[in-house]
Amino acid sequence: MINIRNGFIAFFLILIGLLTYSQVHADITGRVIAVTDGDTIRVLDKDRVEHKVRLVGIDAPEQRQSFGNASKQHLAKLVARKKVFIESSKTDRYGRLLGKVWTQPSDCPRCGKTLDVNLAQVTAGMAWWHRFSSSDQSPEDRGRYESAEDEARLRKWGLWADPNPISPHNWRKGVRP
Repeated sequence: MINIRNGFIAFFLILIGLLTYSQVHADITGRVIAVTDGDTIRVLDKDRVEHKVRLVGIDAPEQRQSFGNASKQHLAKLVARKKVFIESSKTDRYGRLLGKVWTQPSDCPRCGKTLDVNLAQVTAGMAWWHRFSSSDQSPEDRGRYESAEDEARLRKWGLWADPNPISPHNWRKGVRP
């Protein structure tokens, strides 16, 4: 009797794990319906299900932080009301999908979804490469994002024009000038 019960519990746990995996580890195609800030969007898929998506690998300034509004506006320019493809591998502690967002570049009407939006935010100096979550990225993406941040910093693009930019990580901890 105990063996049957343990077998049922094991089967049930495996089933729950598979169901959870299929829900979290899914790529999504949809239209951006809102830009929350410089690294978070809301997407409506073809089944009219809304997904809150946190752009993986980057950390944009907070809304009340210097460049917070500029970062949000830049992201909106890239994705607002556009169709996007999201590569998602997991959710964060707030239930947001962590994803790499792809869209069609605005200057290439015949291109597919070839613009890595997350990388574009870092390249423009509108977000930091989020080293704390770099394990969620491929080694190639880690190299691209780090190089993009280095270039933006060197050229003083976006938030790097500020002589003492404070990372959102430190801002949330209360570190202020």
